[in-house]
Amino acid sequence: QVQLVESGGGLVQAGGSLRLSCVASGRTFSRYVMGWFRQAPGKEREFVATLSSSGGSTYYADSVKGRFTISDDNAKNTVYLQMNSLKPEDTAVYYCTAKSGGYSYKEPAMYDYWGQGTQVTVSL
Repeated sequence: QVQLVESGGGLVQAGGSLRLSCVASGRTFSRYVMGWFRQAPGKEREFVATLSSSGGSTYYADSVKGRFTISDDNAKNTVYLQMNSLKPEDTAVYYCTAKSGGYSYKEPAMYDYWGQGTQVTVSL
């Protein structure tokens, strides 16, 4: 079992930055694909970014490419999502997720563990 706890959300003006953190506990962190998804009101949960279990490969949704960066610190069992140049359309609840090794997927159903989510609100 893996427990994920997100933090770092908040209210920011358009063009600003936030860094989300996700602390994982319960299993060997380094053997999991880690990712971030988001869900806006009335919309389905959508893929944002993933980091391979080796930490060597990252994948991003086209909508955030060049603005968001996913990274990790294995010593702290933490994965981060640095979000720059935020836009109002980035407003959503952001969820940290993990799946046992293997490939990264854009489908939420492929992931085994989820955090409780952290709200990000971007104002004009």
